[in-house]
This record gives sequence, C-alpha cells and structure tokens, in this order.
Amino acid sequence: MTGQNVQIGWDAARQANQENWEDRVPLHETAYGLDAFDDPDHLSDVVRHDVVVLEPFLPSSSLSGLDLCHLQCHIGTDTVSLARAGARVTGVDFSPSALGVASALANRVGVAARWVETDVLDARGAVDGDFDVVYTSIGTITWLRDLDRWAAQISGLLRAGGTFFIRDGHPALYALDENAPDLTTRYPYFGDGRAQQWDEESTYVGDGKVAHPRTYEWPHPLSEILGALLGAGLRLLHFDEGRMLPWQFSDRMVEVPGGYAWPDAERNLLPCTYTIIARKD
Repeated sequence: MTGQNVQIGWDAARQANQENWEDRVPLHETAYGLDAFDDPDHLSDVVRHDVVVLEPFLPSSSLSGLDLCHLQCHIGTDTVSLARAGARVTGVDFSPSALGVASALANRVGVAARWVETDVLDARGAVDGDFDVVYTSIGTITWLRDLDRWAAQISGLLRAGGTFFIRDGHPALYALDENAPDLTTRYPYFGDGRAQQWDEESTYVGDGKVAHPRTYEWPHPLSEILGALLGAGLRLLHFDEGRMLPWQFSDRMVEVPGGYAWPDAERNLLPCTYTIIARKD
C-alpha cells in the first residue's frame, strides 16, 4: 500500500504521523551525530546552506539579535545551529520526545532556546510573542493537509517586516518513482484532497525500525504553496530551485558535497528542492 491514495480524516492521519515520528526520535538521536555539536562552531549542513541564502534578505544581512521561530524543528539540530548563527530561537514541534532531545542538546552545548509542543497548524495560538523570522526547512510541507491554515500561522507569527524562509523537497521530485531505473513519474503532482499512505519501517537516516510504520502525506504543487503564502498576505522576495538534497531520496542518487544528487547525466533534468523567501509588510 505504499503511496496509495486514501481518504482519511486529519485527526487520524495526524495521530499516525505523530506515533511514527515519536518512534523516529531515538533512531535519529543516534544517526544525526549530535556529538558534533560539542564543537561550538559546528552548524548543521542544512542551516549552513540556508543561512547563506537567507541572510541577504535580513536587516544588517545577519540573523544576529533577531527573534526566530523554527516550525517543525524535530530534535533541534537546526534550531541550535540557527541560535549559533545569532538568532534568539523558539523551536516548535508536535513530538514531545523530539523536543526532549532538542532541549537536552541545547542545554548540553550551552545554547539558549525555547521549545513549544504544538501542531504547526496551531502554532500562532500556542507560541507567545512574534518574530522577525519564521523558518522551516526540509521535509515539512507534505505532512500538512491544509496549507492555507499553515500560511495563516506563519503570517500570524511574523512581525510587520518579518521574513519567512522555507527550503523543502520539490513536489516534482516527490512525484517520481524512487525505485525506477530512470526519472519516471509515479505519484500525483497535484493533490485532490486525499492522502498518500506509506508503510515504511525505516527512516531517511540511520539504522533501526519504527514500531508504527504507517504515515500519511499530501502532495502540494508549487502553485498551491506559493498561493497559500501570497493569500496570507506575504510578499515574495526570492524563489529558487536546487539540484541537491540533504537526504538520499533514491538509491540511484549519488553523494555530493552537502548531500545527494541525481547522476550527472540527469542532474539538470529535474529540481530536487525549492526555496521561498517572503516578507510580511
């Protein structure tokens, strides 16, 4: 039933996804290489990549001294990295186990951070204060059914003049058959309200198996993602598409500096990621 389109209510899908992500936490705590953060100069590869793109659009071209809310922060490696880049950080996630690891990591390496347990779709009501930057990156959008509600949370969290940043897997990539011998479309690019049901005991990094392998995701074309942000009153500042991922989507992908990419002959055929930077005026 991998990738099968199904009708399922949000509450049931959310519960299944949360159980799966709770199971991932101990596996990722081992696989993410948290000991590297004992070096006070260490940043995650994701943040090292993203900060270079984001900072030119910020006051003084720097995160230094800015209030930043990191949505879907998981075990906090990127949140800690954003704090090391100069921001005052708040991490938001729906997994209590993930936030426990994030808090322990931040405390161990001496990074000040605030952690809030909530669904991202309820973030505005759960998080105190407002922010100069709302950030989310890699593996986020497909877990959400309602992008208009998602974009409303982002707009609500941002101060006037605040900046939103997202880098994520490209929806054209997610339409591909990850097991095909070439770039073959298998899954829908455009959503129809149904979820894609997945049954996978492993995760995208590390060894071990999860006890709750079933998850649900939703396809969202770029038009829907951009439309939701524009509809929430944000102004587009920057859009880009990338050729590299920080995880191995397919066994055919080859390792490159900072992540994985398609073989050379296919690298220019299809994007792997998109990046959006938008502002609340």
